[in-house]
Amino acid sequence: MFAVIRTGGKQYRVVQNDVVTVEKLAGEPGATVEFGEVLMIGEGAEVATGAPLVSGAAVSATIVEQSRAAKIIVFKKKRRQNYRRKKGHRQHQTVLRIIEMRGASGLPVTGQAAAAEGWPAAEEGPAVEAEPAVETQSAAAEGAMLEAEPAAEEGRAAEGPAGREGVSDGA
Repeated sequence: MFAVIRTGGKQYRVVQNDVVTVEKLAGEPGATVEFGEVLMIGEGAEVATGAPLVSGAAVSATIVEQSRAAKIIVFKKKRRQNYRRKKGHRQHQTVLRIIEMRGASGLPVTGQAAAAEGWPAAEEGPAVEAEPAVETQSAAAEGAMLEAEPAAEEGRAAEGPAGREGVSDGA
């Protein structure tokens, strides 16, 4: 089972026991966070999409840690003006572990229901064999078509601008 949630202006596709890094959320490590903005929830071919949200669906997660992302360097420069500014920035972020998903009915949904049902077994029967590809032209006919090009064109192409070195334009 998967869900698409929206937090921090971004969308994340999550499944149970996923660890995702999102924009900073308030809370201490170990606290539980509930996401009510579920855009899509589904399992296999059964998918429920919202317009824009799926009503009654929710995703629960626990906060694993509050951290900061890798440093990015902001460098500004104006040439020939002796203007250079260098600044670093580390964005605050929250690491979450998805623990539970509730569908539109409000009941907790686990990924084990799909594994128990599985796909229906393929029926035994004769295997369908592919037919060999049929060639439309033989190699000899193809070679004959290449030789049929006029030879007079080859002479004019060889003259070109480089072949007319001694010819003046009349100027």
